[in-house]
Amino acid sequence: MKIFLVGASGIIGRAAHAELAQRHDIITGGRNNADVTIDLTDTASIEAAYKQVGAVDAVVSAAGNVKFADFWDMTDEDYRIGINDKLMGQVNLVLIGRHHVAPEASFTLTTGVLTHDPIRYGSSASMANGAIESFAKAASIEFGNRMRINVVSPGVITEAMEGYAPFFRGHEPVPAARAALGYAKSVEGLQTGQIFEIF
Repeated sequence: MKIFLVGASGIIGRAAHAELAQRHDIITGGRNNADVTIDLTDTASIEAAYKQVGAVDAVVSAAGNVKFADFWDMTDEDYRIGINDKLMGQVNLVLIGRHHVAPEASFTLTTGVLTHDPIRYGSSASMANGAIESFAKAASIEFGNRMRINVVSPGVITEAMEGYAPFFRGHEPVPAARAALGYAKSVEGLQTGQIFEIF
């Protein structure tokens, strides 16, 4: 397959690349150090990226920013970082991508454990994650047999614990390579409308 992997330079993106590149042709997308430059907050950038990569058999997103901060300090603008980037960035990868990808292509989006197990300072991430998962479930109904869409929801990643450990006490970290198996399951399997939780 020809796969467009957005966010390939991050910890999860690199692991997904290592897993999928064993069997498929990968085109990487990101703001920096990628085959194709793409900014998820800019629909024109997403459109241009799809035109550059051509029809692909799968789109994988391991990208999306949110702001982590104390709820009492969060503003409308702070929440919109996650809404415009992690949420609508991934939604727009699907909305724009559906007109560019190959027939019967698949989309795989990324959320995380904070959907169901929130932490302090993570209200924006939990909000965006929940919306993405609901979107994927609903979109899969209308995709019918033409396309597939799933979400990979990993726990806190082992390789990221140095920076995140104080916020994830009691969480069992997940190696990035194990999280990457969720992307393989989504891309290479037949299921749709699923949330592959890897906790």
